[in-house]
Amino acid sequence: MRFTEEHHQLRKTVRDFVDKEINPHVDEWEKAGAFPAHEVFAKAGKLGLLGVSKPEAFGGLGLDYSYSMVCTEELGTCASGSVPMALGVQTDMATPALARWGSDELRREFLVPAIAGEMVTAIAVSEVGGGSDVAALKTHARKDGDDYVINGSKMWITNGAQADWLCLLANTGEGAPHMNKSLIVVPTRTKGVTVGAKLDKLGMRASDTVPLYFEDVRVPQRHRIGAEGMGFMMQMVQFQEERLFGAASSLRGMERLIDATIAYCRERHTFGQPLIDNQVIHFRMAELKTEVELLRSLVYRAVEEYVGGRDVTMLASMAKLKAGRLVREVADGCLQYWGGMGFMWDNPASRAFRDTRLMSIGGGADEIMLGIICKLLNILPGKKKKPATT
Repeated sequence: MRFTEEHHQLRKTVRDFVDKEINPHVDEWEKAGAFPAHEVFAKAGKLGLLGVSKPEAFGGLGLDYSYSMVCTEELGTCASGSVPMALGVQTDMATPALARWGSDELRREFLVPAIAGEMVTAIAVSEVGGGSDVAALKTHARKDGDDYVINGSKMWITNGAQADWLCLLANTGEGAPHMNKSLIVVPTRTKGVTVGAKLDKLGMRASDTVPLYFEDVRVPQRHRIGAEGMGFMMQMVQFQEERLFGAASSLRGMERLIDATIAYCRERHTFGQPLIDNQVIHFRMAELKTEVELLRSLVYRAVEEYVGGRDVTMLASMAKLKAGRLVREVADGCLQYWGGMGFMWDNPASRAFRDTRLMSIGGGADEIMLGIICKLLNILPGKKKKPATT
């Protein structure tokens, strides 16, 4: 992938933003269990970071997705996974479908303030009984006059405690599970929306994550994104950007941890020599750096094809699968070389160990990625390859 001067300037803008507005406060936010999303998003919005590839007509920069990827990659310089994840929800998970298929009225009302950082948003898809099985969700929206009346619940909702509106996936019909769902914009202040207590998570401690409950929540049907019954398809498209975001956002974080581990192993002496002088350690650091570069190549290729208008379902799934496994390998491997210090709560390796574990679960578990890849390779059990036609 060839980067322009504009790409490089965007990288610098994001790095400066992280260094000034995020990293100095990360430890405080981690202890508090949340960060001030409205304050941080407003600053990001002023820099244009929340709508890099969104339409200019609605406040975005109108650039292609390679610029969004550069922004995402540089967010990996953050000293915590929580804030980049929350920003990613705003840019790559809750707004792509609205930007692409929403009515102009809906985009003016909800996309414009999301891009400006004046509103915080969340993606409300996961449910306790469904998890990665999106087709099995139970939340439903029944038509009543010009409204939908929504009942059900959602679980593990990032930004949920601070969100102003939700991109909610609900059943709006009784047909086949892949054709009976719609995406609906739901303002969180609507009567009947209840925000549950913040969940006590293993990692991503600075990100507020909550369950949400909907009891006879009434929203206008005009809040539906695109055609009724097409929500599952739209969510699958949103998942592609979410998975590309996840893989891209992991790169700098892994590099940062490897570099910090190398620096520590240079300073730490055992048995009369620096730890880094042990071949097993410096070889391992070289190997991990190589793996990160291989993942970067896969991510760049997937983004290049995405920008070119091609279907990147397989490449995005592969990148997300590999990222989820590699971040665990890097965090665990680096933690080992910090020794007892690595077992301390505020150590960068232990924080990465906790934060990165989510990569193999959220946005589709590893097993879901493998299933998608197998389906596209036509090697699922019971599936026979169609004979070639002439």
